[in-house]
Amino acid sequence: MARGEAKGRALGRGAPGRRLRALVPVVVPVLLAIADAMLVNGLELDLEVGVSMLAAAALLLRRRFPLLVFLFTLPGLYIGYIWFAPMIGLYTLAVRRPGRARLGICAVLLIAAHFFPYPITDFELTVYRENTLVLIDACVTSAAPIALGLLVRTRQELASRVEDLTRSLRREDRLLADRVKTTERARLAREMHDVVAHQVSLISLQAGAVQVSTEDPEARAGARTIRELSVRTLEELRHMVGVLRADGGEAAEAHRLAPQPDLTELPRLIEMSALDVTYEGGVAAGASGTKTVERAAFRTVQEALTNIRKHAPGARVRVRVDPVDAACGEGSGRAAGSVRAGGSGRAEESRAAHGLRVEIRNGPPDAAATVPTLPGGGHGLVGLRERAQSLGGTLEARHTSDGGFVVRAEFPYGAG
Repeated sequence: MARGEAKGRALGRGAPGRRLRALVPVVVPVLLAIADAMLVNGLELDLEVGVSMLAAAALLLRRRFPLLVFLFTLPGLYIGYIWFAPMIGLYTLAVRRPGRARLGICAVLLIAAHFFPYPITDFELTVYRENTLVLIDACVTSAAPIALGLLVRTRQELASRVEDLTRSLRREDRLLADRVKTTERARLAREMHDVVAHQVSLISLQAGAVQVSTEDPEARAGARTIRELSVRTLEELRHMVGVLRADGGEAAEAHRLAPQPDLTELPRLIEMSALDVTYEGGVAAGASGTKTVERAAFRTVQEALTNIRKHAPGARVRVRVDPVDAACGEGSGRAAGSVRAGGSGRAEESRAAHGLRVEIRNGPPDAAATVPTLPGGGHGLVGLRERAQSLGGTLEARHTSDGGFVVRAEFPYGAG
């Protein structure tokens, strides 16, 4: 039984249920008017039944032409003595066209059609008691549908205003949340600038002092590298602080003005990594791709080299950047494997067409090398995978059989 009730509710919410809910307000008034005409005038086809049926049929158009439909029902009231059709027509007019003058004139017409008999020659002015009762009945007959129609219209207007107020409150809540977010971003920017910028500036100053005072060429080169990295870090920190402080169009402008790395800086990054790296670059920077894809490739190599320094010191590293072509079967197969490892589950061979593949592979760590105690949050590979997926690409990170590790990412140029 519960299953049958659930099925009935499902049908009510479906297309048949919607059509039924739309037809009921149109058909039911017509049926009531027809029943009223038949009860008052019988089934014999004459003038009274004809005008009554026409008045009932006119109710089908009451929502589109409320005034004309009401006027069309008045002969049914005057000749056929029916009530439902004109009352429903006047109610619809009050809901759809609630003008005071219009409703007043229509109320007078309904009272007149109800008060005067058909034919008009049967009217007796001297029958005061009966005429008074009929006039009161006619006034109530005209006032009731008008009052009900105005009440329904007022309720609809109140519901619409409540809905507008609800939308306005939601919009204010969003604005308040955006304001809180902007305040928090500004606070984070101040803290980041005060804490990180100061420490990095001290590192740069100390490296500059070592570079000037030492006579050892290796120490001088190392100090110069530290100074260059500190300056670059300060530049990127200044960019991030600008993004945190900006909002909307200002943030986009900050992104455009900030210096962003691409494939042309990969050799310099590898040179300053202090690792045994073999670089195989098969793509000219900016030749056929986009800056967004090149920047993602640069960040992937940067994060992978950082992880190698932390977890595999002394290991031999190979960095390879290649184009991905649809006609290359190897590229398609690798793309499919990367998608499976990345967890998206929607591998398509054509997806890897006209893209960029980045592969960072390292061997096992050197047992004699000292493992640096560098902090790590464990979010580097997660962030790389999210970056690749946001560009429509894939990322694979896994251990190899020789004890090393490989990170392989593929980015389609079209997503950049």
